Amino acid sequence: MVVRQQIPAAGGLGLLLRRGEQLQIIDPQGGQSGDLVAFSQDGRQRLSNGRTFDYGGKIYLSTGDVLWSDRSEPMLTIIADDVGRHDFLYSPCSLEMYRIQYAVTGYHPNCHDNLCGELRKLGIEPDPLPTAFNIFMTVDVRADGGLVIAPPRSRAGNALIVRAEMDLEIAVSSCPASSCNGGAPPRPLALEVLRDPKLNP
Repeated sequence: MVVRQQIPAAGGLGLLLRRGEQLQIIDPQGGQSGDLVAFSQDGRQRLSNGRTFDYGGKIYLSTGDVLWSDRSEPMLTIIADDVGRHDFLYSPCSLEMYRIQYAVTGYHPNCHDNLCGELRKLGIEPDPLPTAFNIFMTVDVRADGGLVIAPPRSRAGNALIVRAEMDLEIAVSSCPASSCNGGAPPRPLALEVLRDPKLNP
């Protein structure tokens, strides 16, 4: 059984993903990046970009690569990828980021608040929030080590599918930052969960 949910533009969504279930993240309109964070169901393990880089030996992840926890256990495996380019370097955009980098005054929607809010609904205290896996976000590393954000390569209908390697609490945000979306305003993302009837009778 496939359950489809939509993440509003600049919004977030949280869900429980059982071991062996698959999560498909879809870019319905194209060019939209999204942030994904994962915690073990008991909250004791969280997604780790550092451990993932350690064990995979690379910073660009795609089909076949594993996303690891901060306790060195596999959390998610990428089993299909239409785009082939995502980021695991940048932390989720935050209110402080908009203030410091863009001199924004007042409130601005941001992935940090979206992800934390959705995780708290699931009973997870996310403080501190780990670095998110930034789906469809393109970041190039220059020879001098500088980072350059380029437009996402996703086209309408492109998707990434990950498989849970343990019971997980997942949160995904449709990134509000135009710099991550080729200068365009934020657009929705969609999630589909392939639930195993044996796990979810």
